[in-house]
Amino acid sequence: MVSPKDWFLSRLRVSLVVMLMVMGLAGIIFTADMYAQETSHQEQTLTAEEAGVQKFGLMAAALAFGLGAIGAGIAIANVGSAAMGTIGEKPELAGQALIFIALAEGLVVFGFITALMILGKI
Repeated sequence: MVSPKDWFLSRLRVSLVVMLMVMGLAGIIFTADMYAQETSHQEQTLTAEEAGVQKFGLMAAALAFGLGAIGAGIAIANVGSAAMGTIGEKPELAGQALIFIALAEGLVVFGFITALMILGKI
């Protein structure tokens, strides 16, 4: 009979080999176009005004997502610690505590959607 440790290690080895094979195959398939000969695409040139607008648009999108993520992290840190304290004292309030954590997580989603909207305009 095989010990559980040996069984786990054999399954882990098989999983790693399969994962590496899939990653290698995906790398070959998805990077094939990178080595292909370039067709006659015309290069897009931007005027100085368009480049300035694009620069500020990219900065605005980065700020929208970045500040939204930082704000959500701060909110989740505060709400999460309070929720864990509440669950420790009254376990029946766990559902309500998770709702408040999910509300704080929504800040990231709003920042992401705002960044996508900004990127769609530039």
